[in-house]
Amino acid sequence: MVGPSGAGKDALIERAKLAFASDKRVVFARRIVTRAALAEDHDTLDTSTFDAAEKSGAYLLSWHAHDLGYGLPIELKQELEQGRVVVANVSRGIILAAEDLGYPVHVLHVTADPVILATRIAARGRESMAEVRARMGRIAPLQWRNAHVVEIRNEGTLEHGAALFINALAHCVAPEAAHDAQS
Repeated sequence: MVGPSGAGKDALIERAKLAFASDKRVVFARRIVTRAALAEDHDTLDTSTFDAAEKSGAYLLSWHAHDLGYGLPIELKQELEQGRVVVANVSRGIILAAEDLGYPVHVLHVTADPVILATRIAARGRESMAEVRARMGRIAPLQWRNAHVVEIRNEGTLEHGAALFINALAHCVAPEAAHDAQS
């Protein structure tokens, strides 16, 4: 899952966790971030510990954005090797590296109108208006080679956005079953 700040990614993941709670084919990755867990659910490391772990190969994928370090634990590789779908909130800039791992990559690009994004970011209260504007200015295009990309416009209610996200995720987990269910 990728998308700009304010797109509602964390809220959609929480709803999807409930929807797929009994499905052993789906694993929700727990990120490691160099920021204290506030609204989003993740593990926290200080910058020097994170950097040392990154250098030692502790992450399946890692990246830096917004002056923070982010990582997905290397243990997730076992889940992928067992054929499970790993759902992770990652940076758009890491898609090519994810493809390089050699597993199928499905990108669920959650987005919304820029006015909605800015309003949601400001409502979190974590950043000044100048920081909100700076975040909005960093919205980058997606880059991929082989990934299957689905755009999800999360502009309405949480229930509507969650339904769109869960349906898209169902296609990743069992494309044939999801297709048959729609027929």
